[in-house]
Amino acid sequence: MKMLSPGQTSALLKKHNIPAVKQFLAVSEKHAVTFAKRLGFPVVMKISSPEIIHKTDSKGVLTGVSNEKEVSSAYETILKNAKKHNPKARIDGVLVQQQLEGREVIIGAKQDPQFGPVLMFGLGGIFVEVLKDVSFRLIPIQQKDAREMISEIKGYPLLAGIRGEKPINFKKLESALLAVSKLVEKTPKIKELDINPLFASPNGAWAADVRILI
Repeated sequence: MKMLSPGQTSALLKKHNIPAVKQFLAVSEKHAVTFAKRLGFPVVMKISSPEIIHKTDSKGVLTGVSNEKEVSSAYETILKNAKKHNPKARIDGVLVQQQLEGREVIIGAKQDPQFGPVLMFGLGGIFVEVLKDVSFRLIPIQQKDAREMISEIKGYPLLAGIRGEKPINFKKLESALLAVSKLVEKTPKIKELDINPLFASPNGAWAADVRILI
């Protein structure tokens, strides 16, 4: 299987109306600083490499990068950590990304040899591996399925708002699930897809880290 590049992934998300965090691929410190200023501080910076799937494990992600000096330092640190993690990895550059706030959720899909394309939803970030709090549906799904997938997980109260917090925008999250379902249905060459995290907030839902294997 082959992983799509950040550019190919962004184009595919845009084509299927899946909102994504604004980002640029920097191939030098100077580029990174330019892009960070364009996005506005703070920013997130992360390694871009088809051979480094779990960016956090390789210490290839830095959040809250707040000024030009920190961007330059983060660029060097991320490349150094990536090369130490996998000296043979092909490194395309460093992604400079808009930093958003919200609940981290995951939307995933894969081609199951028995059932065909399957969609997954759950709490994202590190929680998906620790809690394994997820729901599944066969693709394609309908609006009712998307709503049920969200409400079925044990972490639903975190999305609905606790201790006075505002609930996330459930309509936007449902739309994201429907859009991913349609993307996988219309693109059978996709073998695996992971959006982790997707930031869900009262204002909307945006894909932050996307991995697509064909």
